[in-house]
Amino acid sequence: MLLLEAKNIKKYFGDRLILDIEGLNIYSEDRIGIVGVNGAGKTTLINVLSKKLEPDEGWVKLYGNYSYISQLDAPDGQTLSNEMASKFGVPRTWSMYMSGGEKTRFKLAIALEEKSALIFADEPTSNVDMEGIELMEKRFEEYNGALLIISHDRDFLDRLCNKILEIEHGKIKIYNGNYSDYAAQKKQEVERAQFEYEAYIKEKKRLQEVILETKQKVKSIKKAPRRMGNSEARLHRKMGNQKAKANLERAIKNIEKRIEHLEVKEKPKEQESIKLDLQDANKIYSKILIEGRNIYKAFGDKMIFENAEFSIYNSSKIALIGPNGCGKTTLIKMIMNKEAPVKVAQGAKIGYFSQDMSILKDDLSIIENIMESSIYPENFVRTLLARLLFKREDVYKKVNVLSGGERVKVSFAKILLQDINLLILDEPTNYMDINSLEVVENALKDYDRTLLFVSHDRRFVESVANHIMTIENYKIKTFKGTYKEYLASKDTAKRSNEKEEIQKQILILQNRLSEVIGKLSMPSPKDDVEALDREYYEILGQIKELKNML
Repeated sequence: MLLLEAKNIKKYFGDRLILDIEGLNIYSEDRIGIVGVNGAGKTTLINVLSKKLEPDEGWVKLYGNYSYISQLDAPDGQTLSNEMASKFGVPRTWSMYMSGGEKTRFKLAIALEEKSALIFADEPTSNVDMEGIELMEKRFEEYNGALLIISHDRDFLDRLCNKILEIEHGKIKIYNGNYSDYAAQKKQEVERAQFEYEAYIKEKKRLQEVILETKQKVKSIKKAPRRMGNSEARLHRKMGNQKAKANLERAIKNIEKRIEHLEVKEKPKEQESIKLDLQDANKIYSKILIEGRNIYKAFGDKMIFENAEFSIYNSSKIALIGPNGCGKTTLIKMIMNKEAPVKVAQGAKIGYFSQDMSILKDDLSIIENIMESSIYPENFVRTLLARLLFKREDVYKKVNVLSGGERVKVSFAKILLQDINLLILDEPTNYMDINSLEVVENALKDYDRTLLFVSHDRRFVESVANHIMTIENYKIKTFKGTYKEYLASKDTAKRSNEKEEIQKQILILQNRLSEVIGKLSMPSPKDDVEALDREYYEILGQIKELKNML
């Protein structure tokens, strides 16, 4: 069923054309993820489609009710049913004092309770912990309507979407499948473009060589054979082989026309790889860089750490994960402030990325901000900035005109290129477009110093981390391995606990079965033999069922 129809949409910001869309239809079965670089117009697109923003040209028609979820706007409703509040783990009544994750879950609960035919969602996973994201995924999967989602969380897009809408230079293109399918199709497009470019260059070169050979033939026709006398030579130049010469010159013109009519193929842009050439002089040789023993921390009645301890080893890449409010930011602040009993190795030079981006100076340009503390030459800095989509003259933009996502990228670049040997990042991927996120991801994979980072982006954690640190029951636990291995170990432990619980249940039932058999063998006048007989078969069935679960 058609839910949304848009035709000939154009939207300008000043002189800049942000959106130029011929047509877009959204149907009830569509679950569309919107991707594109920061500033491409993703939010503008869903604002236009949801009629929060009027297009300068064209029209949008919505059929049926819809909901809009964003980080900034208040929800459509203020009160939830007990059932929905319980499902989403939020209060029944909207409050500005809820956490960011609670607010997002509340808005989603309102949208689902209203049974909206279409949900628009702008970065619903930002500032939401992994448990919250997984809950949102589950609820979205249960939802029967259409989705239009902006997200930089690739796992989220993979799990929920059956189409990806890419916006580039104001135009949209729709790819069937989830984000991984889209990425594979984009890779094939690049490979195809490279093949077509090489074929074009090869054919053009071949035709140019044919022209050169033909021109040489023309020149040879002009010359008279050496055996001819002067009079014969003059006659030859005047009359001889003039037809052959004309034919060759005509052939040259035809080939030149063929070159002109070749479909020009542009060379695909090659992305330069980023390899940080770190100086050994800055390297720390201590085995343990950060450690804490007997850590106690509380805020009023709220306990954060109780007799906790941890060690961060040199060159490890640790993802600090856990639900919002568990103490991740508190631990990072204790490390940054070197708050006892946390100890940081002597000689450690910490580069710290925080969401407030206070290291940037608004009145300086991007390149000025970075170069004032960079230990790398400007050509390398420009290469990294270009990969983060700050190209050519863009590097001279003042920081005060940048979007939130652009500021995040500049902050990250400035920290990464400083004289540091210990990198601490607090949610570095929030508000980054996926292209830039993958650049950061690859740079950190190649980073050969110690890294501690907080992130709720599961694919980012899996790609970068080789240790997982969690905060559970006021204790700090560290798992050596990737995120997938960590989940597998948790699953194994869970199955082991479930198996142990099942075995306990079987033992209880077997004890009861022995009692029933004893009573059936020698029933007393008070015993109901028929009831005991029924219970006997019921217990046998329960034991069989539990054993099948092992």
